[in-house]
Amino acid sequence: MIIDVLLILMAISVLILMRLRNLFAAVVLLGIYSFLMATVLVALDAVDVAMTEAAVGAGVSTVLLLGALLLCKSSEAKPVHKPWLPLTVAVSTGVLLVYGAWGLPDFSDPQAPIHQHVAPRYLQNEVDVPNVVTAVLASFRGFDTLGETTVVFTAGAGIIALLRRRQRVDKDRKNGA
Repeated sequence: MIIDVLLILMAISVLILMRLRNLFAAVVLLGIYSFLMATVLVALDAVDVAMTEAAVGAGVSTVLLLGALLLCKSSEAKPVHKPWLPLTVAVSTGVLLVYGAWGLPDFSDPQAPIHQHVAPRYLQNEVDVPNVVTAVLASFRGFDTLGETTVVFTAGAGIIALLRRRQRVDKDRKNGA
């Protein structure tokens, strides 16, 4: 029941977001959407993913977007033409995702293939780690975790480089160069 309400709120926020031209309001609404997504993940017992979504999606991303907004105009320009091609691609993708989701087993179905084939292998704990989640993250998803860490590090280094460049440009303008 609570998940239904949260999903409806997320859909409403996306519909409002599509109509907004004020970029500050759009950034705030994106932060709210991300927080709602984190709440849905908590309701689905994926607390570790929810914490990441809340920290990165609602927290860091909102701050970075507000910082980027400082460098831009406060409202989006009206499009020159109607965006029919992107709309068609987005709707087609949504239809394909819904069609694909119909073939999935019911949520928490004990007879689902994931519980018959994959989960027992993870629970055998082939590595010498007592916690199942840590074992999966450290062994089965080790390269994935390393890739995610590399992406976050690269993004942080890029942001620092951009901010330093901006500070130098501002300093040069003040000095009259």
